[in-house]
Amino acid sequence: MERTFVMIKPDGVGRGLIGECLRRFERRGLKVVALKMQRLSVEQAHRQYGEHRDKPFFEPLVAFITSGPSVLLVLEGRDAVAQARKMNGATNCIEAEAGTIRGDLGLSNRKNLVHASDSAATAAREIALYFNDDEVIDYTLPYEDWLQ
Repeated sequence: MERTFVMIKPDGVGRGLIGECLRRFERRGLKVVALKMQRLSVEQAHRQYGEHRDKPFFEPLVAFITSGPSVLLVLEGRDAVAQARKMNGATNCIEAEAGTIRGDLGLSNRKNLVHASDSAATAAREIALYFNDDEVIDYTLPYEDWLQ
C-alpha cells in the first residue's frame, strides 16, 4: 500500500467542501490515516511550494494558501498517489474533467480546492512537513481485502 499527502485548501474549507472531498476519497477506497486542520504559516507555504519560488504566481499562491485553514490528510491505498491526482483533476478547474473534484466543484486555476502529491517521494516530503510519525496511524478496515 502507498501513502500520499492531500490538502483541502482554504477555498475548499471556506466553501464547506471538506466532507465532500473526504467522501470521494473514502468511496474510492483510500483510507485516511492522518488528518488535521491547520492554518499554514508563511514558512510552511514556502516549504510546500518552494520549487515555484522564482515564478510570478509564487507570492499570490503563498498569500492564498495562508489566507485560511486547510485540511491536511495522509491517504493510504493501492496507487494512492496516482489515484488522488486523478481524482483531483487538472490544476485549472476549467480544464478539469467532469467527475473530478476540480471539474465538479472548482472555479479557477489558483483557487482549485485541493492539492495532492505528484510522486511517492514528494508525498514522503510533504507528509513529513505536517505530520509527526506518531500522528500517522496504522489500522485495518474490515473491507480492505476487497480493495486488493
